[in-house]
Amino acid sequence: MATVELYDKERRVKGTVELPEAVFGAPVKPHLLHHVVVAQLAARRAGTASTKIRSEVSGGGKKPFRQKGTGRARMGSTRSPLLRGGGVIFGPRPRSFEKKVNRKEMKAALRCALSAKAGESKLLLVEDLDLSAPRTKEFLEMAGKLGLSEALLVTDGRSENLDRGIRNLSSYKSIPVEGLNVYDILSYDQLVLSRQAFEKISEVLGT
Repeated sequence: MATVELYDKERRVKGTVELPEAVFGAPVKPHLLHHVVVAQLAARRAGTASTKIRSEVSGGGKKPFRQKGTGRARMGSTRSPLLRGGGVIFGPRPRSFEKKVNRKEMKAALRCALSAKAGESKLLLVEDLDLSAPRTKEFLEMAGKLGLSEALLVTDGRSENLDRGIRNLSSYKSIPVEGLNVYDILSYDQLVLSRQAFEKISEVLGT
């Protein structure tokens, strides 16, 4: 079983922690990661794009010109898709882009993503990630000591000071352990877990 060092915010070693093989040593399956990421991004789409078909466009009750004698093609309504301001043929309609991912697949994909970070030595365990105040300067000092450049920080529950301290930094993101997802793990170079978040992940995904 692989081990990693547990640090404090000054990057002083506080001890070593064993990584559960089932969670951080799983085989990485690119096709599964791709499937889950595509599903996550699809679920974010609003799906509200819409156009009106000829029956929904206002007006058009009166025949625009007589049937014969004009030299033009016959036409019975100004709502025709052939005319400006008429209906739209095969235009977008409101729809759901949601793709089904069952619970087993989601758990397996999370294990793959976590194992990929552990295998690349991009996983860092820190005793506590909370800030004393919601200040970007304080966070950057901590990030510098921990050697972070682009990282996803996972905490046990929502940390308001940390969230406010990094909200204007595009290279960092903070999420509670309950919101851990494949797309965010893969989107950032480094994955930083608080000790309590690590314990919860090991408990939930290890079963």
